[in-house]
Amino acid sequence: MTTPAPPLLITSKDNSTFKQLKRLALERQHYRKTQTYWIEGEHLCEAAMQKGVLALRGVFTESAWGQMPVKTQNYAQQNLVITDAMFEELSALESSQHFGFECALQQEMPIRPQVMTLVLDRLQDAGNVGMMLRSAAAFGCEQVLAIKGTVALWSPKVLRAGMGAHFGLHLRETLSIEDVANLGIPKLATSSHQGEYLHELMAHGTLPSPCAWMMGHEGQGLSHELLAMADQTVRISQPNGQESLNVAAAASIFLYHSALSRG
Repeated sequence: MTTPAPPLLITSKDNSTFKQLKRLALERQHYRKTQTYWIEGEHLCEAAMQKGVLALRGVFTESAWGQMPVKTQNYAQQNLVITDAMFEELSALESSQHFGFECALQQEMPIRPQVMTLVLDRLQDAGNVGMMLRSAAAFGCEQVLAIKGTVALWSPKVLRAGMGAHFGLHLRETLSIEDVANLGIPKLATSSHQGEYLHELMAHGTLPSPCAWMMGHEGQGLSHELLAMADQTVRISQPNGQESLNVAAAASIFLYHSALSRG
């Protein structure tokens, strides 16, 4: 393995590159302007490297650079070394791991009409969305479509909550209701109080696969337009009578059972 090129040292907080990185790391939607996103820490960066994500910059603290594995030092197209204090201004982790990557945003590809899909309708909580992406990746759901009004999928908080799930999914965001209407698979609306029970569909072998699971806003549920276009409505039995499940937990259950139905 070749020796990495000497990194560019930045020690001033007024440096324009550092200012851009700070906005990328701290602002929810800045990635849409730069078409790049920020990840940090060993877990996310290792996941990105395993999936071959294009890293434009590697950013390391002065104290960490000399201790990094050569494969990590060699991964990005360019390396920057900044002071430890400057990196603390970028980091949102409780315990900073002293390095991160600025990565190229996933190229926008057409919606895939015949693959297992998760539709997110105006979900607002970054933790919920990140967990749902993890469940999609774990249970073989290839595509996630976010309706306009859903929290930004590549924002720093969603990326951290996703724990690397982004890198194995086909993601599209800021979509319209009409974009979902053209999916060539059954569209299943999810509800806490109406529709067919999931366990009964499984028992009868009538859960369609592939399908599009449509998950709605944490408080308001699915929009009337999505409910109207659904082929059927499905709910999860809750024997103890709780009002409803957390939307991310519900999505995990639906996606798990879809994986079972595919064998």
